[in-house]
Amino acid sequence: MTREPAQRHTAARPTEPPTRVTVTSPRTRAARARRVSIASEIDAQSRLGEVYVDSLMRSQLRLALAVVAALVLTLGLVPIVLHLVPAWGRVVVLGIPVPWVILTIVAFVEIVALGVFYVRRAERNEAAFSDLLDTR
Repeated sequence: MTREPAQRHTAARPTEPPTRVTVTSPRTRAARARRVSIASEIDAQSRLGEVYVDSLMRSQLRLALAVVAALVLTLGLVPIVLHLVPAWGRVVVLGIPVPWVILTIVAFVEIVALGVFYVRRAERNEAAFSDLLDTR
């Protein structure tokens, strides 16, 4: 196996500089897609804007139904439990019947706690929606 000597590449110096070529896209005259914000879609009351507002309303409705369900399940069960176990209705704590304590103090604390929970979650939903509007 014999090896031939490597040929040297010598670049010939052109007498003229190469001509410049401009490379362009064939769609230079095509309309560019404009970016539309979600806020403008909502303001224009377009179908897309409706979808975003409906999603916010659905999330707020789900939250409201969850809070009402929690209230109904806890306070709504008190009369049923007292009816099924009548002895609890006759228990007295500090001179006050237990049903009155449950339906006044406990109910008040629960309603306030659920109200605070609802307001915080509703504000969080609205902040997430607002962030969605700002990022787009």
